[in-house]
Amino acid sequence: MKLVTALVMLAACGGDSGGSDASATDPDAGAIVGGSCSAVPADESGDGTYYAADGAGNCSFDASPNDLLVAAMNHPDYGDAVWCGACVNITGPKGSVTVRIVDQCPECLKGSLDLSPQAFDMIADHAAGRAPITWHEVACGVSGPIGYYFKAGGMQYYQAIQIRNARYPVAKLEVMRAGAYIELTRADYNFFISPSGGLGNGPYAFRVTDQRGHMLEDTGIALGSDVTRAGASQFDACP
Repeated sequence: MKLVTALVMLAACGGDSGGSDASATDPDAGAIVGGSCSAVPADESGDGTYYAADGAGNCSFDASPNDLLVAAMNHPDYGDAVWCGACVNITGPKGSVTVRIVDQCPECLKGSLDLSPQAFDMIADHAAGRAPITWHEVACGVSGPIGYYFKAGGMQYYQAIQIRNARYPVAKLEVMRAGAYIELTRADYNFFISPSGGLGNGPYAFRVTDQRGHMLEDTGIALGSDVTRAGASQFDACP
């Protein structure tokens, strides 16, 4: 079941990379719209294993040597990168740990997670190599606004944009064109791709929706290449 479906029924925190340019965004242009905190994500269950995680992977985040509490999502749940950047709390035989989803585990069965060794050792004995786990999605402990990371090589005719530093996993990115928002297509490597012909030279007006339906609106976001443009706000935290 994809995360968007699970959270509709029941109710990332990606790291930063490249240059950061808060001045490219009008600090008064952000708006927070809608959303719901009325439902609680349910536990999933499966097996926990570990691999040589470095924070990079299928979600296209940078390696994070100073933050290795990360995990790879099983292939059936990964979908089209809907879990990328999400934070999940995992409970195993020895305890619990909160990790960021940064990769995909193609061979993992539904409900299973492949953890960094550092995370696995907090919930099970390292020598076991595999342990039963339960887990559910939680808010990421981020600070500051979301960021719009423009993939290297971006130009007026082509943009690939990733949302970073989000409290909750992102469901949708839209851009204003001719007075109306259009939705960008999400690739399974966790970038939203501009339509044929690109979006022009910018600046852009974006609307970002998280999996709970909260929306952020930003204007004045400048085009870039291998750079993160700061938004003006962050998704509301649910109690």
